[in-house]
Amino acid sequence: MSGRNPSASSRQAARGPDEKRALARRPPLGAQEIQARVLHRDGLILIIDKPAGLAVHAGPSKAPSLEDCFDALRFGLPRPPALAHRLDADTSGVLVLGRHPKALAKLGRLFQGRDVEKTYWAVVQGSPPAEEGMFDQSLLKLNTRSGWSVKVSDKGQPARTRYKVMGRGPDMTWLELKPETGRTHQIRVHCAAAGCPVIADRLYGTSAPDQLLHLHSRGIVLPLSKNKPPVVVVAPPPPHMLKALAACGWAGDSGSG
Repeated sequence: MSGRNPSASSRQAARGPDEKRALARRPPLGAQEIQARVLHRDGLILIIDKPAGLAVHAGPSKAPSLEDCFDALRFGLPRPPALAHRLDADTSGVLVLGRHPKALAKLGRLFQGRDVEKTYWAVVQGSPPAEEGMFDQSLLKLNTRSGWSVKVSDKGQPARTRYKVMGRGPDMTWLELKPETGRTHQIRVHCAAAGCPVIADRLYGTSAPDQLLHLHSRGIVLPLSKNKPPVVVVAPPPPHMLKALAACGWAGDSGSG
Protein backbone atom coordinates (compact mmCIF):
# COMPACT_ATOMS: atom_id res chain seq x y z
CA MET A 1 0.00 0.00 0.00
CA SER A 2 1.20 3.52 -0.77
CA GLY A 3 0.50 4.73 2.77
CA ARG A 4 2.71 2.25 4.61
CA ASN A 5 5.68 3.46 6.67
CA PRO A 6 9.10 3.00 5.11
CA SER A 7 11.40 0.52 6.76
CA ALA A 8 14.18 1.62 9.10
CA SER A 9 16.78 0.73 6.47
CA SER A 10 15.10 2.82 3.78
CA ARG A 11 14.77 5.79 6.17
CA GLN A 12 18.47 5.53 6.97
CA ALA A 13 19.36 5.37 3.27
CA ALA A 14 17.34 8.51 2.59
CA ARG A 15 19.30 10.52 5.13
CA GLY A 16 22.17 12.68 3.95
CA PRO A 17 25.76 12.25 5.18
CA ASP A 18 25.55 15.19 7.59
CA GLU A 19 22.44 13.79 9.27
CA LYS A 20 24.01 10.33 9.51
CA ARG A 21 27.07 11.79 11.22
CA ALA A 22 24.86 13.73 13.63
CA LEU A 23 22.93 10.58 14.51
CA ALA A 24 26.14 8.64 15.06
CA ARG A 25 27.52 11.24 17.49
CA ARG A 26 25.93 11.46 20.89
CA PRO A 27 26.57 14.73 22.73
CA PRO A 28 29.14 14.23 25.52
CA LEU A 29 26.82 16.19 27.84
CA GLY A 30 23.06 15.82 28.03
CA ALA A 31 20.72 18.77 27.49
CA GLN A 32 20.23 19.38 31.22
CA GLU A 33 23.97 19.09 31.89
CA ILE A 34 24.99 21.69 29.30
CA GLN A 35 22.10 24.01 30.20
CA ALA A 36 23.17 23.89 33.85
CA ARG A 37 26.54 25.28 32.75
CA VAL A 38 25.08 28.51 31.33
CA LEU A 39 26.47 31.43 33.32
CA HIS A 40 24.94 34.26 31.26
CA ARG A 41 22.28 34.48 28.57
CA ASP A 42 20.87 37.39 26.59
CA GLY A 43 19.67 37.99 23.04
CA LEU A 44 23.20 38.13 21.64
CA ILE A 45 25.37 35.73 23.59
CA LEU A 46 25.64 32.80 25.92
CA ILE A 47 28.51 32.37 28.34
CA ILE A 48 29.03 28.84 29.60
CA ASP A 49 31.30 27.08 32.07
CA LYS A 50 33.31 24.65 29.94
CA PRO A 51 34.34 21.40 31.64
CA ALA A 52 37.99 20.39 31.63
CA GLY A 53 39.07 17.57 29.33
CA LEU A 54 36.58 18.24 26.52
CA ALA A 55 37.56 19.84 23.20
CA VAL A 56 35.41 22.77 22.12
CA HIS A 57 35.21 21.48 18.54
CA ALA A 58 35.86 18.13 16.90
CA GLY A 59 38.87 19.01 14.76
CA PRO A 60 40.44 16.49 12.37
CA SER A 61 39.84 13.58 14.75
CA LYS A 62 36.05 14.10 14.68
CA ALA A 63 36.00 13.13 18.37
CA PRO A 64 33.04 14.15 20.55
CA SER A 65 33.25 17.83 21.46
CA LEU A 66 31.41 20.61 23.23
CA GLU A 67 29.94 21.78 19.90
CA ASP A 68 27.92 18.56 19.80
CA CYS A 69 25.94 19.91 22.79
CA PHE A 70 25.03 23.29 21.31
CA ASP A 71 21.69 22.21 19.87
CA ALA A 72 20.41 22.11 23.46
CA LEU A 73 21.38 25.79 23.83
CA ARG A 74 19.05 27.30 21.22
CA PHE A 75 16.56 28.56 23.84
CA GLY A 76 13.95 29.27 21.19
CA LEU A 77 16.20 30.48 18.37
CA PRO A 78 16.19 28.70 14.99
CA ARG A 79 19.85 27.72 15.10
CA PRO A 80 22.31 26.67 17.81
CA PRO A 81 24.94 29.13 19.06
CA ALA A 82 28.53 29.04 17.82
CA LEU A 83 31.96 29.57 19.34
CA ALA A 84 33.17 33.16 19.58
CA HIS A 85 36.66 32.07 20.71
CA ARG A 86 38.47 28.93 21.83
CA LEU A 87 39.75 27.25 24.98
CA ASP A 88 42.18 24.34 25.08
CA ALA A 89 40.52 20.98 25.63
CA ASP A 90 42.20 20.67 29.04
CA THR A 91 41.22 24.18 30.22
CA SER A 92 37.99 24.76 32.14
CA GLY A 93 35.84 27.82 32.61
CA VAL A 94 34.34 30.83 30.84
CA LEU A 95 33.55 30.31 27.15
CA VAL A 96 31.58 32.79 25.01
CA LEU A 97 29.10 31.74 22.31
CA GLY A 98 27.31 33.93 19.77
CA ARG A 99 23.61 33.19 19.32
CA HIS A 100 23.32 34.34 15.69
CA PRO A 101 25.60 35.59 12.86
CA LYS A 102 25.38 39.30 13.76
CA ALA A 103 26.33 38.54 17.34
CA LEU A 104 29.27 36.42 16.21
CA ALA A 105 30.49 39.22 13.94
CA LYS A 106 30.32 41.70 16.82
CA LEU A 107 32.15 39.32 19.15
CA GLY A 108 34.79 38.72 16.50
CA ARG A 109 35.52 42.45 16.32
CA LEU A 110 35.73 42.69 20.12
CA PHE A 111 38.15 39.77 20.46
CA GLN A 112 40.31 40.87 17.52
CA GLY A 113 40.42 44.45 18.80
CA ARG A 114 41.66 43.35 22.26
CA ASP A 115 38.60 44.93 23.86
CA VAL A 116 37.81 41.85 25.91
CA GLU A 117 39.43 41.39 29.33
CA LYS A 118 40.06 37.73 30.16
CA THR A 119 41.22 36.45 33.55
CA TYR A 120 42.63 32.99 34.19
CA TRP A 121 43.54 31.16 37.36
CA ALA A 122 46.34 28.63 37.42
CA VAL A 123 48.06 26.60 40.11
CA VAL A 124 51.68 26.15 39.08
CA GLN A 125 54.61 24.12 40.29
CA GLY A 126 57.17 26.28 42.04
CA SER A 127 56.93 30.05 41.78
CA PRO A 128 57.29 32.87 39.22
CA PRO A 129 60.22 35.31 39.49
CA ALA A 130 58.23 38.05 41.27
CA GLU A 131 54.94 38.65 43.07
CA GLU A 132 53.56 40.22 39.92
CA GLY A 133 54.82 41.16 36.50
CA MET A 134 54.64 40.47 32.79
CA PHE A 135 55.65 37.44 30.73
CA ASP A 136 56.49 38.88 27.32
CA GLN A 137 58.37 36.19 25.38
CA SER A 138 57.48 35.71 21.70
CA LEU A 139 55.95 32.32 20.88
CA LEU A 140 56.44 30.06 17.86
CA LYS A 141 54.16 27.16 16.92
CA LEU A 142 56.02 24.06 15.73
CA ASN A 143 54.58 21.22 13.64
CA THR A 144 56.23 17.80 13.90
CA ARG A 145 55.37 14.26 12.89
CA SER A 146 54.10 13.52 16.38
CA GLY A 147 51.93 16.65 16.54
CA TRP A 148 52.49 20.29 17.33
CA SER A 149 53.62 22.40 20.25
CA VAL A 150 54.63 25.97 21.07
CA LYS A 151 57.98 27.29 22.24
CA VAL A 152 59.56 30.59 23.21
CA SER A 153 61.42 31.97 20.19
CA ASP A 154 62.59 35.32 18.88
CA LYS A 155 61.18 34.16 15.53
CA GLY A 156 57.70 33.83 16.98
CA GLN A 157 54.76 36.19 17.44
CA PRO A 158 54.74 38.73 20.29
CA ALA A 159 52.90 37.44 23.35
CA ARG A 160 52.21 39.16 26.67
CA THR A 161 50.66 37.79 29.85
CA ARG A 162 50.27 39.77 33.08
CA TYR A 163 50.49 37.69 36.23
CA LYS A 164 49.92 38.17 39.94
CA VAL A 165 50.56 35.81 42.84
CA MET A 166 47.31 35.19 44.71
CA GLY A 167 48.56 32.62 47.21
CA ARG A 168 51.17 29.98 47.92
CA GLY A 169 51.18 26.39 49.11
CA PRO A 170 53.74 23.60 49.46
CA ASP A 171 55.83 23.78 46.26
CA MET A 172 52.97 25.44 44.38
CA THR A 173 51.61 28.92 43.63
CA TRP A 174 48.14 30.19 42.77
CA LEU A 175 48.35 32.75 39.96
CA GLU A 176 45.93 35.20 38.39
CA LEU A 177 46.83 35.69 34.72
CA LYS A 178 45.54 38.22 32.21
CA PRO A 179 46.66 37.56 28.63
CA GLU A 180 47.05 40.71 26.54
CA THR A 181 47.49 38.68 23.37
CA GLY A 182 45.78 35.48 22.29
CA ARG A 183 48.48 33.07 21.16
CA THR A 184 47.99 29.32 21.22
CA HIS A 185 48.97 27.80 24.61
CA GLN A 186 50.23 31.25 25.64
CA ILE A 187 49.72 30.97 29.40
CA ARG A 188 51.00 27.40 29.56
CA VAL A 189 54.21 28.15 27.66
CA HIS A 190 54.86 31.43 29.48
CA CYS A 191 54.52 29.74 32.87
CA ALA A 192 56.75 26.84 31.85
CA ALA A 193 59.39 29.22 30.46
CA ALA A 194 59.40 31.07 33.80
CA GLY A 195 60.18 27.82 35.61
CA CYS A 196 56.69 27.36 37.04
CA PRO A 197 54.69 25.07 34.72
CA VAL A 198 50.98 24.67 35.30
CA ILE A 199 50.25 21.59 37.39
CA ALA A 200 49.38 18.55 35.25
CA ASP A 201 50.53 20.17 31.99
CA ARG A 202 51.39 17.08 29.93
CA LEU A 203 52.96 19.15 27.10
CA TYR A 204 55.05 21.71 28.95
CA GLY A 205 55.43 20.21 32.42
CA THR A 206 54.66 16.87 34.07
CA SER A 207 51.37 15.08 34.58
CA ALA A 208 50.14 11.87 36.19
CA PRO A 209 47.66 9.83 34.13
CA ASP A 210 44.70 10.75 36.34
CA GLN A 211 45.50 14.47 36.69
CA LEU A 212 43.71 17.33 34.94
CA LEU A 213 45.32 20.61 33.96
CA HIS A 214 45.14 23.24 36.71
CA LEU A 215 44.25 26.11 34.36
CA HIS A 216 40.85 27.78 34.56
CA SER A 217 39.24 30.57 32.54
CA ARG A 218 38.04 32.44 35.60
CA GLY A 219 36.32 35.51 34.22
CA ILE A 220 35.59 37.79 31.31
CA VAL A 221 34.56 41.41 30.76
CA LEU A 222 32.71 42.01 27.48
CA PRO A 223 31.88 45.61 26.43
CA LEU A 224 28.97 44.65 24.18
CA SER A 225 27.27 48.05 24.14
CA LYS A 226 28.47 51.65 24.41
CA ASN A 227 25.29 52.54 26.26
CA LYS A 228 25.30 49.72 28.81
CA PRO A 229 27.77 48.42 31.40
CA PRO A 230 29.97 45.57 30.17
CA VAL A 231 28.93 41.99 30.70
CA VAL A 232 31.00 40.63 33.60
CA VAL A 233 30.97 36.89 34.26
CA VAL A 234 33.04 34.58 36.49
CA ALA A 235 33.11 30.79 36.56
CA PRO A 236 33.61 28.78 39.75
CA PRO A 237 36.84 26.76 39.89
CA PRO A 238 36.47 23.15 38.73
CA PRO A 239 36.43 20.34 41.30
CA HIS A 240 39.88 19.05 40.35
CA MET A 241 41.51 22.39 41.30
CA LEU A 242 39.82 22.92 44.66
CA LYS A 243 42.33 21.04 46.80
CA ALA A 244 45.34 22.86 45.32
CA LEU A 245 43.62 26.26 45.53
CA ALA A 246 42.71 25.65 49.17
CA ALA A 247 46.33 24.70 49.90
CA CYS A 248 47.32 28.08 48.44
CA GLY A 249 44.90 29.99 50.66
CA TRP A 250 41.73 30.19 48.56
CA ALA A 251 38.75 30.41 50.91
CA GLY A 252 35.95 29.99 48.37
CA ASP A 253 34.29 32.53 46.11
CA SER A 254 32.93 34.46 49.07
CA GLY A 255 36.47 35.12 50.18
CA SER A 256 38.38 35.88 46.97
CA GLY A 257 38.10 37.62 43.64
